[in-house]
Amino acid sequence: MNRRQALTGIGVTIFGSTAGCIGNPSSLFETTSGRAPPLVEDRPNAVYLPTHVEGMNMIGVTNLGDLMVGLTYSYPHRFWTVENDGGEYTTQRTDIEQDDSVHLMAVPWDPKTGTVLPNTGLSVEITREDELVSEEVIYPMLSQRMGFHYGANFGLIGDGMYDISISMGGISASRYGQFKGKFAKASTSTISFEFSEEDMNNISYERLTSEQGQQKAVEPMSMEMIPTGGAPESLPGTNIGRGTSGDAVFVGTVVERDRFGSTPYLGVSVRTPHNGLVIPRMALSVSIDDTESVVLSSSLDPELGFHYGATVEGISTESAVEITVEVPPQVARHEGYETAFLEMSPLSLE
Repeated sequence: MNRRQALTGIGVTIFGSTAGCIGNPSSLFETTSGRAPPLVEDRPNAVYLPTHVEGMNMIGVTNLGDLMVGLTYSYPHRFWTVENDGGEYTTQRTDIEQDDSVHLMAVPWDPKTGTVLPNTGLSVEITREDELVSEEVIYPMLSQRMGFHYGANFGLIGDGMYDISISMGGISASRYGQFKGKFAKASTSTISFEFSEEDMNNISYERLTSEQGQQKAVEPMSMEMIPTGGAPESLPGTNIGRGTSGDAVFVGTVVERDRFGSTPYLGVSVRTPHNGLVIPRMALSVSIDDTESVVLSSSLDPELGFHYGATVEGISTESAVEITVEVPPQVARHEGYETAFLEMSPLSLE
């Protein structure tokens, strides 16, 4: 499929390359060619500390319709995609290939609220002097350092200037409040980027030798210009409990606000343990007081952020709410997440 499109005149802010800051300042830092060390043996079916963490360099930030997109890069990564084998969900590893030069990462967000926006399609085309270098529909991903983003490995052809064209489709989620009617149009923008192998090799790299494999997570990056997709610390409405499944945390609330209509609204925020990062691209249903199940839709709200929700007649804080994960998160995963969020049994909010 040819995804080359005419570029539109959208404003771009370009930043110099700045190495990402990692973890404990007393840790040993070193440069690397991007070759990943051996995986942890006997990885838990849960979130765990990976073998290593890496910094990143900023490429730039651009307007893309109603939203902003920040673009960064790091060493090529191994990552895992989710496969459905007759209803059994497993992960398939994508290894670093010889011609991979960078791992490109894009984060879309709403500039007014800082809400990271999943549930869309994003493609990237890289050119140099008007010649096509690479193009991909890149993967929605979860990373302990970046949270939700879109990413893939790309090959380049040496040091020099590149144009990166980013194309995004409309958001496929219910939208409420100030999000209503936004993020519906496909948009394209471009960022110019000077790549050098020297800059790449100065990106920080840290081996986690003593704690790798433990059921913990490294802290997310603190990025001045790009938000991390964290779930809200507090949700509006009345909290009706939390539960866990597949190492994911589910937090429920009943909200009565005009923007949801006259019927009480059930919102379920699903996030990672340890760092509370949003987990999108799931299919959920709920049973209220053992009655017929209700499908929860992927939704965006200024207070709830990204969540799963539906209006439910008669729900109250006394209702017994059981959640069934019909489909686990259909997102690729960086190391440390690839064994979690797969085998997800029903859970109750308590």
